[in-house]
Amino acid sequence: MTEKSCCQNSSQDQKKGFWSGLFYGLIPHSFCIAFIILSLVGATTAMVFLKRLLILPYFFQILIGLSLFFATLSAVFYLKRLELLSFTGIKKKWRYLSILYGVTLLVNLLFFMVIFPKLANFNSIKNQPKVLSRSLMALPVTLSVDIPCPGHATLIISELKKLPGIFSVTFRFPNLFEVQYDAAQVSLQEILNLDIFKNYKASLYEK
Repeated sequence: MTEKSCCQNSSQDQKKGFWSGLFYGLIPHSFCIAFIILSLVGATTAMVFLKRLLILPYFFQILIGLSLFFATLSAVFYLKRLELLSFTGIKKKWRYLSILYGVTLLVNLLFFMVIFPKLANFNSIKNQPKVLSRSLMALPVTLSVDIPCPGHATLIISELKKLPGIFSVTFRFPNLFEVQYDAAQVSLQEILNLDIFKNYKASLYEK
């Protein structure tokens, strides 16, 4: 029987660490992914339940915590199975653990900084009327909204677009929303009085 080399073990650990990190980074965001998909297809009824979760102020911080918790749980089971659940074992498997936690954090950052903002604006751009530039009633305003992270951008946009006279809403990292609206159909005060802004305070952004 031939013994596996340390290089083979290291390679297997790297692959396992990468895929574990990817899995535990993705799973906690399944609610957010579902909300975005439902908002894109217009399934408003199914979004009601998910909205209750997203409206929690520290929901996304909880998701990051869950990602790290599941990654830690996975690392504990992995080390225990190898009988290396000790400080010495952690030192021996530091590459695996580094990749596991590194990929988990990277996936979270990718969602918050890139994927969620892009998807939020994808829905906004897709529904923007072509006649907007020719409308004399279209007024621009930029709102600064106290969202805990860019992951809430889709929620804010979906609530704004429920108002009559909203032509388009575009998210700008980290918490700005550029709104084009028809003053004949909706006032700025009505926009600022939206229920969602009771949870996340909105104010006019001045450059």
